[in-house]
Amino acid sequence: MNAHDERDTTMTGVDTSRLDDQQLMKELENIHRTRHDTLLYGSSGALRAHNDRMAQLEGEYLRRNPDRPVAAGRTREGARERGCGESATPRT
Repeated sequence: MNAHDERDTTMTGVDTSRLDDQQLMKELENIHRTRHDTLLYGSSGALRAHNDRMAQLEGEYLRRNPDRPVAAGRTREGARERGCGESATPRT
């Protein structure tokens, strides 16, 4: 069965564990960039495949980076402390 067969299969791409860090980031950037259009205009199958692949990529990123920095404003506590109109991401 090939990757384009329509019978309950989806093309999932390269196994995320085989991607190096740079490839993983590139894949994450691409899938996040295409998310909105897939949600609005993709078929149910396309959205399902997009959801599955996004979960795989994000899961791999989190597995590799368990101690990634978390901006205080991106937590519930930080959001409560933030006033209306303030950005959740610190400016550099």
